[in-house]
Amino acid sequence: MNLSLVIPLLNEEESLNELHQWIVKVMAENNFSYEVIFIDDGSTDASWHTIQRLSAQNPSVKGIRFQRNYGKSQALHAGFAKAQGDVIITMDADLQDSPDEIPELYNMITAQGYDLVSGWKKKRYDSILSKNMPSKLFNWAARKTSGVKLNDFNCGLKAYRNVVVKNIEVSGEMHRYIPVLAKNAGFARIGEKVVMHQARKYGSTKFGMERFINGFLDLITIWFLSRFGKRPMHLFGALGVLMFIIGLGSAIYIGAAKLLRLYYHEKTILVTDNPWFYIALATMIIGTQLFLAGFLGEIILRTRNNEERYKISETL
Repeated sequence: MNLSLVIPLLNEEESLNELHQWIVKVMAENNFSYEVIFIDDGSTDASWHTIQRLSAQNPSVKGIRFQRNYGKSQALHAGFAKAQGDVIITMDADLQDSPDEIPELYNMITAQGYDLVSGWKKKRYDSILSKNMPSKLFNWAARKTSGVKLNDFNCGLKAYRNVVVKNIEVSGEMHRYIPVLAKNAGFARIGEKVVMHQARKYGSTKFGMERFINGFLDLITIWFLSRFGKRPMHLFGALGVLMFIIGLGSAIYIGAAKLLRLYYHEKTILVTDNPWFYIALATMIIGTQLFLAGFLGEIILRTRNNEERYKISETL
């Protein structure tokens, strides 16, 4: 099978028919063998009934329905697990991503040898203040932190080699950083393609300004995970030992200075009256806690089991 289209959605019943027709037209024009996997992320409208009807009409249409809204990352994870195509393409269901971009994305993966190609919505039809400017700031920070030179991490239109999606773990709200996850997994051939961005035709956006705040927090998380996710002791243990040594050394100095003054019969104060003693003590305690945090992190990494991240109620 040439292509798997993985399309997460939430309350997009108005756009599904048009999107399906558009996809079928592009697939037929390019003689692609394909499957379309719609992931209904807990929609409260008739989206699932529309997917069922489309699946009955077109055997290439498959569906996954979550019991409730779990988020885009979980939807992509479920879609990636089900996808069987040589190339997997993700896109949004709101018609802002154009299926006409699919042939070129497919070609960049198969003919040009990329592991992953990310879309870049260079010209956007969003509000400048509420989306464009925050998005530019967010993407700049993501580039600097991750080392992945992409202009639009948030673009939902991306293409992957099958082996890429089978070897990355998309959890939490990390869907924005799939290119970073891929890079960390050893897939270094990451490209970018300018794609069309279309104004939303139906409904309203499901994302607000909070996605940029969450995005920056996730960026810190993925930076930490990429650096120390498999070796937390290297960070917490090292900081803990350093702080403990500083605290212990300070405590020894305070005690030695006290004994030295007593030996020479000089005026002195109780060690417990010296504020530096409590600073040294607190430093040792914090150092010990950091060391234990790193130690526990190492134990958890070696004993953890895959936890249930979502529940699927129906599949097609």
